Amino acid sequence: MNVFRAISLKVMSALVFAVMSALVRYLGEKYPVGQTVFFRSAFAILPVVVIYAWRNELAAAVRTVRPLGHVSRGVIAIFAMFCNFSALARLPIVDATAISFVAPLITVALAAVFLRERVRIYRWSAVIIGFSGILVMLGPHLDLGAHVGTAATTLGLGFAIAGAFCNAASVIQTRRLTETETTSSIVFYFSLICAFAGLATWPLSRLVPTWGLEWLDPTWPDLAALVTVGLCGGLAHILLTESYRWAPASLVAPFDYTSMVWAFLLGYFFFNELPTVYVFVGAAIITAAGLFVIWRERQLGLQRMRAAEGPPTGA
Repeated sequence: MNVFRAISLKVMSALVFAVMSALVRYLGEKYPVGQTVFFRSAFAILPVVVIYAWRNELAAAVRTVRPLGHVSRGVIAIFAMFCNFSALARLPIVDATAISFVAPLITVALAAVFLRERVRIYRWSAVIIGFSGILVMLGPHLDLGAHVGTAATTLGLGFAIAGAFCNAASVIQTRRLTETETTSSIVFYFSLICAFAGLATWPLSRLVPTWGLEWLDPTWPDLAALVTVGLCGGLAHILLTESYRWAPASLVAPFDYTSMVWAFLLGYFFFNELPTVYVFVGAAIITAAGLFVIWRERQLGLQRMRAAEGPPTGA
């Protein structure tokens, strides 16, 4: 276990995922979810090929001893991606990102139940405190009364909540796969399965054009954005999967909260969303919770080292 490496990889993946989410929000106003899912998944394979070819580990991306495990994770990921992209197309990036942070709480609970991880009160406290920081940051934005009567927003909220549950389940399955599978194979099969799911919406859109799923011919700038969504998704997924290889899911999950900082920065620069004092207060709470986890794990690591060394020998 390497806590510092796991947390660093998790924070970097959060940044890249935030960039991807901003692009998905921009594209979601014009393009159907299935088309965006296809580009996100198909072009996500490119970073996998390039990075692992450079590391002479490309063969590991195809090799697997648990094909059914990849299929089950792929099915969960398909639902998660469609729900998350549908939410981003109907909600402001701030609202959609905030709701997605129900996932770490669900992940901690699922890790305790299905992975038999020992989740102490300190990790539970860090998750709850971090979530309280999210509530502080988004208090002015999540006025449910303002959303009453808006069908699209209500549907978006439903998609966001469903996506949070699917994201948590996907994290648990990822943790299981890391016991026997390489990072490259996990990302490769995830992207391949989701790419086929997105591509399947193309003939479906022609059979049922009234559903609003019909693919559009993108302009060159939009095509670049669609490709970038895939590249960001592939790179972020590699970083995310690696982070769960180096530490338990219940430890790494709280650092999902750093995505809120990136979401607000991207919202400010690209969507004219000006952060308020609530943002800074909430960010401070989230940072404190994360630093507490690092400090606590450091103390536990020192205790384990002392226990392994045994009592000091006398002269």
